[in-house]
Amino acid sequence: MNITSTSYPHFYLGVLLLRLGIGISFICHGWPKLQAGPELWESLGGAMSFWGINFAPTLWGFIGSLAEFAGGLLLALGFLFRPTCVILVIQMIVATSSHLSQGQSFSEYSHALEMAILFFCWLFIGPGKYSLDARLQKPTERLGLNA
Repeated sequence: MNITSTSYPHFYLGVLLLRLGIGISFICHGWPKLQAGPELWESLGGAMSFWGINFAPTLWGFIGSLAEFAGGLLLALGFLFRPTCVILVIQMIVATSSHLSQGQSFSEYSHALEMAILFFCWLFIGPGKYSLDARLQKPTERLGLNA
């Protein structure tokens, strides 16, 4: 492989590996939060108060935990990819704002910020051809022959 080449024959393999790595990471972060129960959900949901949303913190915490776990699974599979990225961008913005509102340093909120940037960029890149979304497309859509 010529490292100075501007041709990327394995681009979609790279997208797949990135999707799998980040997806599995989010599954591993989300599952313990789902299992932890209402006490943790209430604490996590309290982050919404930064945005002026002070009702039902337990529900918001559960939704966030579920989004992290299910979002990771959907990312890894490349299924409903762009809607999942939108949800995770929002979640990572909430996480970043929560860290900032607590006066935490860049090193403490940078992970959430970086993930928000990644998910936003993925909206433009898409899941790649090794994804369920690509497999479920009509052949004409795969070839870019939409009417």
